Amino acid sequence: MKAKILFLHGFYASGQCVPAMALRNAFEGNAEVLTPDLPIHPKEAVGYIRGLIDKEKPDMLVGNSCGSFYAQMIAPTLELPALLGNPHFRMTEFLETRIGAHQYKSPRKNGKQDFIIDSQLIAEFAEMEAHQFDNCNPDYKERIWGIFGEQDTLAHFEPLFLQYYSHSFHFPGGHTPTAEEVQQYYVPLIKKMLTTNLCNQ
Repeated sequence: MKAKILFLHGFYASGQCVPAMALRNAFEGNAEVLTPDLPIHPKEAVGYIRGLIDKEKPDMLVGNSCGSFYAQMIAPTLELPALLGNPHFRMTEFLETRIGAHQYKSPRKNGKQDFIIDSQLIAEFAEMEAHQFDNCNPDYKERIWGIFGEQDTLAHFEPLFLQYYSHSFHFPGGHTPTAEEVQQYYVPLIKKMLTTNLCNQ
């Protein structure tokens, strides 16, 4: 039976973003990679992700940026391993300087490319941020890994990550990995995590 990976994209992205497509291409024929479009509101996004996990039963989560923020909160509660790419644990700081109208940087399946960042959205993220590590526990710290771009100019949360988890890796790129970086740096870690997880089941 093929392994199943659920990829959670970043805030400005979609399930058609470069890392998502690169993962699908890298695992074609060997594993199923789910790359859904996530709702913009955090509570709605987490509910949607949990529902998708219940339905699809993935073997692991892979996130980028805001998607990693979600993955870190969800993975321990459902006993899933997760690879957090450039996790953004302070989404409120990111959003506060970007209030106004925006467009997603990759196509959404529903065709809606416009969205608004406002004070309500920031407040929703603030509420979730305050409790984001509540589900972290010492028995699970080996199953959440982080990978951090050395040229990332948006998120600098490796020290915070290491307060809770042990496995930290680097790649030489920026906040959003290129297709080549996904292939070279993400895929080997995912394969290792999948092998360990499937052996433990």
